[in-house]
Amino acid sequence: MAWVVAVVLFAEAVGVAALNWFLGIVVDRQNMSLAGLDPDMMSVSSKAGGVVFGLYFALCGLVALLVAVRGRPPAGLGRVLLVSAAVVHALLGAVAWGLVGPQAFLFMVLVLALIILLLMTHDVREEPAAGRPEGGGGDDGSPVSPPPAPTTP
Repeated sequence: MAWVVAVVLFAEAVGVAALNWFLGIVVDRQNMSLAGLDPDMMSVSSKAGGVVFGLYFALCGLVALLVAVRGRPPAGLGRVLLVSAAVVHALLGAVAWGLVGPQAFLFMVLVLALIILLLMTHDVREEPAAGRPEGGGGDDGSPVSPPPAPTTP
């Protein structure tokens, strides 16, 4: 599962960066202005935003790749990055339905589901502590006896 999430996030990183770069070029060549803003500033902002979001999704893809390679759940900053990517996809999905259409919404929901599935399936599992018997034991390593059986009067 982590491999699929990593590939999807890397592809999305390239796609988002390329789309924003293309939009920056279009704004620059058309010399468009929105409410009197400088077209050059809009072009540079679009390109910079594409690079920043592309790097963000690539970093999230790197976290998913590390989860796949190591076989361990994400921890610390990696977990925070994946949770934030899930939130970003939920918000983008909500906006995409109205602005782009149901296909973009379904893609965002699919990526959201993949990220959540990655976070849920690679959850921390309790393993028996080393040196303790399988049946459990006290804090000092001594076996714990079962509770006494109830007596009937």
